[in-house]
Amino acid sequence: MTTAHEDNTSQTTTGGCCGSTSTPGDITEAVRERYSGLATQVLETNQQASCCDGSNGSAISKDLYLADDLEGLPLKAALASLGCGHPTALVELRPGETVLDLGSGGGIDVLLSARRVGPQGFVYGLDMTDEMLELARGNAAEAGATNVEFLKGDIAAIPLPDNSVDVIISNCVINLAEDKEPVLREALRVLRPGGRFAVSDIVIHGGLPTELVDSTEFRRNLSAWAGCIAGALTDAEYRDGLTAAGFAGVKLEVTRRFGSSDLPDLLPPGMAQLPEDMLTQVVGRFASTFVRAQKPE
Repeated sequence: MTTAHEDNTSQTTTGGCCGSTSTPGDITEAVRERYSGLATQVLETNQQASCCDGSNGSAISKDLYLADDLEGLPLKAALASLGCGHPTALVELRPGETVLDLGSGGGIDVLLSARRVGPQGFVYGLDMTDEMLELARGNAAEAGATNVEFLKGDIAAIPLPDNSVDVIISNCVINLAEDKEPVLREALRVLRPGGRFAVSDIVIHGGLPTELVDSTEFRRNLSAWAGCIAGALTDAEYRDGLTAAGFAGVKLEVTRRFGSSDLPDLLPPGMAQLPEDMLTQVVGRFASTFVRAQKPE
């Protein structure tokens, strides 16, 4: 199967659905550098990658997949797993469907989806970093997956035609986008009528308490953004953003809520230095969340 484009490249909410207080381009470059480096780490050293820094850096990504999920997959696919959930276990993929994984990384969710849709189905993985694409293509070749293709591109400008996929999945990636609005519009565009949007992401449930957190400082912290925290939408922002893009049936389901010991290395100093009881209150708003929606028929 070929594609139209190949290898082209009383809480206060925190800036609306898709706003960013950081310098344009800084966030994208920080994310690109972080994930290129993680892919290189796996390619060159066979060491576990983590989307976060520090001793607790794997807290977001740990224990997402069962042994049965990983059986038969290349080791490097598992080592490069940087998600916050398991979207392929939560969405009911059907034989023959076409799936798109936004920000496919080392390819683990693409390979798991390829198993579920079978030889009559097809799975695209989209990533913006050459290093991750090299890693994913190597993993697909090692796994013997023939119903997959990895594309280079931006999730805000998907290199696929209108109405071309049945299901969009993503694993802790949409929060990394500087501007979420075009990402959600593009997702709707490439889905067929009735198609499903089924992503795992970090979501802030209830917003950040403004009496405890300087939201501007938080949103400008590039390390926290590249670590999947500072770019997270609130639950209300996610619902509103998907609805504004044209989706229907939006549902958010918490799959794991974090504690104060999970994320300390990702928090800006002003947040990390809060008293323990306040830190627990703030960090407890962050949760791995399964986000579902549908393109109207």
